[in-house]
Amino acid sequence: MGEVVAKGFRAKVTRWVTTTNHKDIGTLYLVFALVMFFVAGLMALLIRAELFQPGTMFMHPNFYNQMVTLHGLVMIFGAVMPALAGFANWQIPLMIGAADMAFPRMNNWSFWILPFAFGLLLFSNFAEGGWPNFGWTFYAPLSSTYGPPSTDYMILSIHLMGISSIMASINIIATIMTMRAKWMEYMDMPIFVWSWFITAFLLIAIMPVLAVTVTMLLFDRHFGTSFFNAAGGGDPVLFQHLFWFFGHPEVYVLVMPAFGIISEVVPTFARKALYGAKFMIYAIACIAILSFIVWVHHMFTTGVMAWVKIFFMITTIVVAVPTGIKIFNWVGTLWKGAISFEPPMLFALSFIVLFTIGGFTGLMLGVVVADYQYQDTYFVVAHFHHTIVSGVYFAILTGVYYWLPKWSGRYYSFKLANWHFWLSTISVNLTFFPMYFLGLTGMPRRIPDYNIQFTDLNMLATVGAMIFGISQLIFLWIIIENVFLKRGKPATAAVWEATKGLEWTVPSPAPHHTFMTEPSPIKE
Repeated sequence: MGEVVAKGFRAKVTRWVTTTNHKDIGTLYLVFALVMFFVAGLMALLIRAELFQPGTMFMHPNFYNQMVTLHGLVMIFGAVMPALAGFANWQIPLMIGAADMAFPRMNNWSFWILPFAFGLLLFSNFAEGGWPNFGWTFYAPLSSTYGPPSTDYMILSIHLMGISSIMASINIIATIMTMRAKWMEYMDMPIFVWSWFITAFLLIAIMPVLAVTVTMLLFDRHFGTSFFNAAGGGDPVLFQHLFWFFGHPEVYVLVMPAFGIISEVVPTFARKALYGAKFMIYAIACIAILSFIVWVHHMFTTGVMAWVKIFFMITTIVVAVPTGIKIFNWVGTLWKGAISFEPPMLFALSFIVLFTIGGFTGLMLGVVVADYQYQDTYFVVAHFHHTIVSGVYFAILTGVYYWLPKWSGRYYSFKLANWHFWLSTISVNLTFFPMYFLGLTGMPRRIPDYNIQFTDLNMLATVGAMIFGISQLIFLWIIIENVFLKRGKPATAAVWEATKGLEWTVPSPAPHHTFMTEPSPIKE
């Protein structure tokens, strides 16, 4: 009996390790992202617990810096990006009528590189000096001259992440260009597909820049070069230029697929076609292009020349135009629509409101004279998290709640999902709104201690963070109940009564192999 069980277990493990099916790989990405989300989230709660009151409460300052470093790296590269890649793997073939991704074996490799990459990063604690401790942006010379030995593990980990991202991006581009249904023109593609099509090109452009930057860092650490060492004729500010040339487009790598998800959900629950769909595509393309000429707004206080500051201030503000077009399109879609408020729509509406707030505070940071006050304060922390957490993470939740019945074949508990929505929305604002005021009153970021006048707002932010963290356990239970315990009412093919989109023409759950023959166009 035990031998039969062992054989069955080995067969299941082999199936998931060797799978080349786009749905399986999409599921692997999503599960990995969920695990990393809770790992990075635990680090965030440790950070907020330490900041509940002034003074050293239970965490050594060096450990605090390690948590800040790992939280940023794991959440961005280990949770958010793999989650969005999971959506891409699951949905793009279904949406364009393809049987699978263009390069199935490369697709398998692009995922399985990730566990090894994050294994290197998370287990680098066993190196002398412990985890990296210089912040997730790993500025030189903190990382080049003073970084602990684990910095080398971080560099290798980043290289592996980059290889994974480039492989996945090539696969997405090739799939969209060569495997979509013959009758589907480019402008007929769903907005979600367009968002990933543009994002994939963006990733291919920026990941080599990050690879070169960390390689230069490695050479400064071990091979006697001085790219970022002022004592040897190098320039630490060069590191910032290279990092932010990658880093700001990376923000849009996270945001643009989120835009694609919201653009699928809002029309479905407004019972209307997306208002100005072509302009939505043009806006996403404009953002991708403009993202390459805004990076210096992260560096206004580094001493760059005045005319450079003015140029990058203007380009930063101009980015708000295509972003505003998307907000206008979503509001135009909602206008006079027959709106219903199922969980995906609730999170989508919350995204629109809260991401807009995050965008407005980004405009404030883009104004040179004002940025001198905001720079390196908790105002920046609040802006970034309002954009990524109540923006990108809420869009991910929107997508999961929207497509989960299609993936699993069962509806989930709307009551629990509504609880998850309200607790998350209230607590996320309770967490990050106080940080704006902390920043405006001068509290610097990345410090484990602070003056007593910042106590009340920090306590409020910590309480909000704890509620937010606990409320995500509701989401975890919804996934377990729906996928593993198989509870819930069976879903029809046209989940949410959606009729526009090839994914709604296949049964729920979506068969392991779909579109073995080219699907017919959907009749309007």
